[in-house]
Amino acid sequence: MTETVDTIFVVDDDEAIRQSISFLLRKSGYAVKIYASGDEFLKAVNGASRGCVLLDVRMPGIDGLEVQARLGASGITLPVIMLTGHGDVTLAVRAIKAGAIEFLEKPFERLMLLAAIEEGLCQAKRGVGVLLAKNEAVVRLAALTAREREVLKGMVLGRPNKLIAYDLSIATRTVEVHRAHLMEKLDAPSLSHVLKIAFAAGIDTPD
Repeated sequence: MTETVDTIFVVDDDEAIRQSISFLLRKSGYAVKIYASGDEFLKAVNGASRGCVLLDVRMPGIDGLEVQARLGASGITLPVIMLTGHGDVTLAVRAIKAGAIEFLEKPFERLMLLAAIEEGLCQAKRGVGVLLAKNEAVVRLAALTAREREVLKGMVLGRPNKLIAYDLSIATRTVEVHRAHLMEKLDAPSLSHVLKIAFAAGIDTPD
């Protein structure tokens, strides 16, 4: 398969989700291809394909994280936006660490989805990886307090606020306040942006 224009590849085992996203994207002016499984998508896509992938995390057979890994192993650099109905922070960390540009929880807002797609397409045109330059990320992290860095490390580990609070022996509300402050300082509107900055600066998860 050879794509001559940017295409949004929608990979989700839920037919209703596929049709709903397809309708939204076509109405917004995008070319769209839909796939019911990771296997079906991997058989169709190749290095000449251009566009962006909307990839469900939890699917029968090959799940979204495995599809993402196989794309990378094949040298296919399509930007990936992960979709989930489960709100699993640990999966978000794994997806972003592996190179996903965004992680959206179903049901997601129309404008949020379109913004993520535009970011992915612009990134693909620039031929950029997904992470900020290390020096820029380090400069941003330097603005954090010691406690905010501790909360950030908990976020990078995929731990919810309650567990971060337990680890640090502070109230959950205090963690929420620190989290809001660090996101503001990092100019990061979402968890995925926070993770990209942290990984770029070398704050990593244990293997």
